[in-house]
Amino acid sequence: MPHENDTCFRGQESVNYFSCMIHLWEEWTGLENMENYFNYLDYLVWVFTPLAIVFILPLFIVLFIYLSILFLHVYKRKNELKEAYSYNLWDGARKTLATLWDGHATIWHGYEIHGLEKIPDKGPALIVYYHGAIPIDYYYFLANVIIQKGRTCHSVADHFLFKLPGFKLLLEVFSVMHGPQQECVRALKNGHLLAISPGGVREAIFSDETYTLIWGNRKGFAQVAIDAKVPIIPMFTQNVREGFRSLGSIKLYRWVYEKFRLPIVPIYGGFPVKFRTYLGDPILHDPNLTAAELADKVKLAVQSLIDRHQTIPGNIFRALLERFHRRHKED
Repeated sequence: MPHENDTCFRGQESVNYFSCMIHLWEEWTGLENMENYFNYLDYLVWVFTPLAIVFILPLFIVLFIYLSILFLHVYKRKNELKEAYSYNLWDGARKTLATLWDGHATIWHGYEIHGLEKIPDKGPALIVYYHGAIPIDYYYFLANVIIQKGRTCHSVADHFLFKLPGFKLLLEVFSVMHGPQQECVRALKNGHLLAISPGGVREAIFSDETYTLIWGNRKGFAQVAIDAKVPIIPMFTQNVREGFRSLGSIKLYRWVYEKFRLPIVPIYGGFPVKFRTYLGDPILHDPNLTAAELADKVKLAVQSLIDRHQTIPGNIFRALLERFHRRHKED
């Protein structure tokens, strides 16, 4: 049987001239294999799209934070002339952003908070919480305190946050500090709420689906509560690790953190799992407790909230199924 090219050059009438030229062009340019290429490309997109999404979604939280910062700058410029006549220039901005973050919490995570009545309407208290890979649950908690309690809550954050470009105004408006202990005690003695995660960045990076508390020997927060003579309220959010995960278990990232103290571990997730924040019973001031004893007592209280409300080990797919199955039953 003669090759198709031969039939073209021999001028056989059975071969359409135009079809023959297209075939020769495809053969010369290699386009005859394009369908296979597109099929392969489609396969790669199908395989890697979910992987790309889980690393891109955390960036939307960062984008949301920067949009919040942009709003604060616009708000500041618009209200500079009113500052001299306003009791607090930033009240409106805080409430607006709190409403936006609360909306995000409700839509994406079906956020619930249990025990908010344990936060005093007036006067100081120290809130101690478990630190997720991204403490987005704490942002939601802050929003609820602003909306439902009409109060702001001072926060203790790691030094690196104060070095991020554009964050200065956001940290000032929401009363975020990096310590030291004297500043924390002063904030409490002035009647403010104060929140701190003893695990901090280390817990965010290296804790995992087992929800291990990585507090080490830290007891400074307990000393702050003793010096200010305030109660401590433990806090934990169910499924916070299923919402976002870190790759801190990889030895390279642990080495980088230990060597350079750089919290650069990749975060993935953004999964719309159900978030429930639980506030435990206040641990009242006891002058007979040392800082070490109080720290142990608070750690046990947070661990108790984890044991009661979190399935160990956490599982992303199970958390997703539980949320949507429950929503289906409610509908």
